[in-house]
Amino acid sequence: MFELPSFIWPILGYLFGSISSAVLVSKVFRLGDPRETGSGNPGATNVLRSGNKFAAALTLIGDVLKGVVPVLLAQYAEVSSGVLAMVAIAAFMGHLFPIFFGFKGGKGVATAIGVFLALSWQLLVVFILTWALVAAITRYSSLASLMATALTGAASFAVFNQEHQLQLIGAIFWIVAFTFQRHRENIERLKNGTEGKIGQKAE
Repeated sequence: MFELPSFIWPILGYLFGSISSAVLVSKVFRLGDPRETGSGNPGATNVLRSGNKFAAALTLIGDVLKGVVPVLLAQYAEVSSGVLAMVAIAAFMGHLFPIFFGFKGGKGVATAIGVFLALSWQLLVVFILTWALVAAITRYSSLASLMATALTGAASFAVFNQEHQLQLIGAIFWIVAFTFQRHRENIERLKNGTEGKIGQKAE
């Protein structure tokens, strides 16, 4: 166990979250800048558009770890629930607005999954099951991600049912709110019936 001033933990979480897996992996594999191709979103889906599935998988793993690592380290250091909540939020926001990459980040789903996993395996189970069910029924990955994130937020009330854990519920709902905000274009396309489905080739 190690000790750091409480205010340092969220800063470390944000800096760790600011590491853009998509950009770094694309550079290593000499792919195009994911911020300048496709949707312009530096995430695993855009890296996959390059045709390199391995690079996309590494990007996904990296984005998940950005949520897992800082939260687990903070837990190991036995920080308070309030500080832990701030670390979770900071890591997630680092992915959305990375200081090292012009504050142009991804949509946050993979990093949110990492945060859920680090905070509670039950949250991860809720997310995965909801995502798989919605995706199987609708074939919309974006809708599945939004529904899974929302249901995970609802599940946090059951998982964090102690008074001192209320801050963690707040952190989860912060993540839910920003996930919906980052998917506003997807939401509009879903309303208009123009959102691409899983397995559908882009025109």
